[in-house]
Amino acid sequence: MDSEEQESFVKNNFWQKVKQVGSKIPFLRDVVAMYYCLLDEKTSFSAKATIVLALVYFISPVDAIPDFIALLGFTDDASVIATTLLMIKSQMTNEHFVKADEYLKTET
Repeated sequence: MDSEEQESFVKNNFWQKVKQVGSKIPFLRDVVAMYYCLLDEKTSFSAKATIVLALVYFISPVDAIPDFIALLGFTDDASVIATTLLMIKSQMTNEHFVKADEYLKTET
């Protein structure tokens, strides 16, 4: 899958995965903020590529630790998201988190 296909995969499947996991994961706000960072035209290409890879991993049903395993299922996803956040922290803005908060308020 090339980078355009990966980005398309994320855009087509992101919200479905977010609704599926709902409040099961404590890092959902970060995931949604990363998605908004991906959509931001001011985000650098390298940051977008990093976000796409992390979100593909998050969305994909194939994980190192399957998501359905109680207590452990999302630990690999959390590690990928946390690492990505560290790598792109200069690209993340308060606006991305505000948008994430607004979305999560309307969906919970």
